[in-house]
Amino acid sequence: QVQLVESGGGLVQAGGSLRLSCTASGSMFSIRTMGWYRQAPGKQRELVAAVTGGGTTTYADSVKGRFTISRDNAKNTAYLQMNSLKPEDTAVYYCRSGTPASGYWGQGTQVTVSS
Repeated sequence: QVQLVESGGGLVQAGGSLRLSCTASGSMFSIRTMGWYRQAPGKQRELVAAVTGGGTTTYADSVKGRFTISRDNAKNTAYLQMNSLKPEDTAVYYCRSGTPASGYWGQGTQVTVSS
């Protein structure tokens, strides 16, 4: 049983930065893959970044070089550092614990990038 609590969203100007945090309850955090997804109105939810328990990362092409995913297993927390934000990054961002087929979702946090 896992619960995920997200924070860090908000309004930022294009070119600015935000850091999202996702803190998980439950056991076995260190071996779970953690991911960040986003969904804009009328669009499909898409993977932004993920990090495995072993530290291997993956990124959507649209955010490579701008976003960094990390985790602190001692705090049961995953982070998404977002730099050089663009208006097209505007979406609700969701934390995910586990695989695409089996896992848990956070409640979502709104990120709005103004031009």
